Amino acid sequence: MVAHRHTGRPEIRYRYDSDGRVTEQLNPAGLSYTYQYEKDRITITDSLNRREVLHTQGEGGLKRVVKKEHADGSVTQSQFDAVGRLRTQTDAAGRTTEYSPDVVTGLITRITTPDGRASAFYYNHHSQLTSATGPDGLEIRREYDELGRLIQETAPDGDITRYRYDNPHSDLPCATEDATGSRKTMTWSRYGQLLSFTDCSGYVTRYDHDRFGQMTAVHREEGLSQYRAYDSRGQLIAVKDTQGHETRYEYNAAGDLTTVIAPDGSRNGTQYDAWGKGHLYHAGRADAQYGIRCCRTGHPPDQ
Repeated sequence: MVAHRHTGRPEIRYRYDSDGRVTEQLNPAGLSYTYQYEKDRITITDSLNRREVLHTQGEGGLKRVVKKEHADGSVTQSQFDAVGRLRTQTDAAGRTTEYSPDVVTGLITRITTPDGRASAFYYNHHSQLTSATGPDGLEIRREYDELGRLIQETAPDGDITRYRYDNPHSDLPCATEDATGSRKTMTWSRYGQLLSFTDCSGYVTRYDHDRFGQMTAVHREEGLSQYRAYDSRGQLIAVKDTQGHETRYEYNAAGDLTTVIAPDGSRNGTQYDAWGKGHLYHAGRADAQYGIRCCRTGHPPDQ
């Protein structure tokens, strides 16, 4: 790939060396980068002359970044085992977090934070979490059926939640029961979309979806409904509340939200530069507009 471009964004171009490694990433509207490769070392320099250095160990698919020198002079480090699994991470302040992966599965069985406090994790032979103990000694436990579906979860305070299934081919529960005996039920479409939810008092909420799986309506028992509309790109363009008040949303070609139009007609909007950074915020009624200049982060600058 020598170039790519997102709709409404500038074209990013790439240059490579004879080994097929990227040497330059050129962005006409923002930061560009150069990459210099040495043995076990990659130097990345941006167009503001800020430099980061990555130190690597290992070969081929087991090569890992073990040390990173940041542009501000700070250093972070990582250690890996013989098969490339993370064992320790040391932050810029010298604080180290340790990870203990299972020898066979690679699943994390223990995490020890810089203050020496540890959390432990246990799994079944299907690599599903069965219990976890935090630094405070509190434990959560999970049980599964023969199909691998969660059927019971015990919270640190001992409260138990049970999950029921009415379809042997579905991973989605049809009911849950909490420690007080309260029962909630759910129905699902064949595509895994929630169609209805009945709480412990029997109150039913129903949900509609479009053919793309996006929720288009919520119907509550009192006859109150909320509606949502989308454009051809799947972007939310309107929400109508239970009182019939509609809020509308507008986007630019890149898919950035540019305007929110409230039910009273007032408009709140953001303008974007070529790199997608918001830099101007408008708020006001249709007949009055106010502006706040923002910095490149998209937030108003300090007064």
